[in-house]
Amino acid sequence: MQYIPSGRASLATEVAGDGETVVFLHANVCDRRMWRAQFDRMSATHKVVAYDRRGFGETRAEPEDFSALADLVAVLEATAGGQPAILVGCSLGGRIALDAAVRHPSRVRALVLIAPNVAGAPDPVYGPDIEALMKQSKQAEASGDLERLNAMKARLWLDGPLALEGRVTGPARDLLLDMNGIALRSAPFGSDVDIQPFYYRLHEIAVPTLVVWGELDFPYVQDRCRHVVAAVPGAQGHEMPDVAHLPSLERPADVTSLVTEFVRRHAGTGR
Repeated sequence: MQYIPSGRASLATEVAGDGETVVFLHANVCDRRMWRAQFDRMSATHKVVAYDRRGFGETRAEPEDFSALADLVAVLEATAGGQPAILVGCSLGGRIALDAAVRHPSRVRALVLIAPNVAGAPDPVYGPDIEALMKQSKQAEASGDLERLNAMKARLWLDGPLALEGRVTGPARDLLLDMNGIALRSAPFGSDVDIQPFYYRLHEIAVPTLVVWGELDFPYVQDRCRHVVAAVPGAQGHEMPDVAHLPSLERPADVTSLVTEFVRRHAGTGR
């Protein structure tokens, strides 16, 4: 463990192994622990890095406006030895990874994106059933009941809006509730003021890219992933059956296989 300074934050960062650097970026309802299986497996062959963003996990941050992209750059400067890194990001972590590939292309070797956010993408459109769930989520947030809100987040992002509530049980659910519970209880830490739309710049990305999504995720997330595959030159797409937004929690062995095989084929490749 090390704490990497960025502005008024100390980013809790775990580093293991040697070789080409692979950096894991977590989703907005998780922290770096969502990548534990992949982190442990890949540390045998690569330098692996996973850090908690502001407001998550063990990172410490004083309130200030900040840039999530600048925080990633600080982590890369401290861990990657001046070489481009392979970025593996889920959801909002995927957005930050994509943003780095657009705005700091010399720092990125390849991308693995799981259900990534895309700044500037069209607003989601929901069917009636999902619209009702989103209304319940807003009500839970307005109530101030953090346990209720945490349970709703697990319902939406772990079970998936297209599946029954409680579909995912056991350690995966316990971990999600713990990770997101920490985030929900986090003290105010400021706003990311450096979000620049890049939805229409995806064609500029010139590194090997793998996009993964689950068939039980929000339909708009699935559509967005297919758009990234179509827009990024040479990108590969992979739909995972019977999983929702967080496959590294649901099917860690399958995600580890996907990531390690992709990295094996593209590690050390030129731009």
